[in-house]
Amino acid sequence: MPDLFEYAMIRVVPRVERGECVNVGVLLWCQRAGFLGSRCVVDRERLASLDPFLDQDAVSASLAALRRVCAGGLDAGPPGRLPGGERFRWLTAPRSTVVQTSAVHTGFTDDPAAELDRLVELLVARPGPPRG
Repeated sequence: MPDLFEYAMIRVVPRVERGECVNVGVLLWCQRAGFLGSRCVVDRERLASLDPFLDQDAVSASLAALRRVCAGGLDAGPPGRLPGGERFRWLTAPRSTVVQTSAVHTGFTDDPAAELDRLVELLVARPGPPRG
């Protein structure tokens, strides 16, 4: 039987006051499987199209910190010591920063890691040509 999972997109909002964003990753939490994972695919060209002056190195550092918290452990600071579900909630709390997450959505899966890959392809990767 498939397990319930929760996910949120990771977004870069170069100019928070404008509200324009680019999806750069996905966070996925599946409590029953004990799986908390993230995957980012940053398209620097797409980010530059929204703001050519965006400090992309700072964005990369923020995304690296997010991935460390997601993975957990001492090098992630106090949030990294929280259990998986609490780390997911900490990561998805609303923020008014350049790196943000979307609202949390749900679904069912038999394979959380494969679902994470599927969501990244669907929600983050550049779209391909329209399907006939």
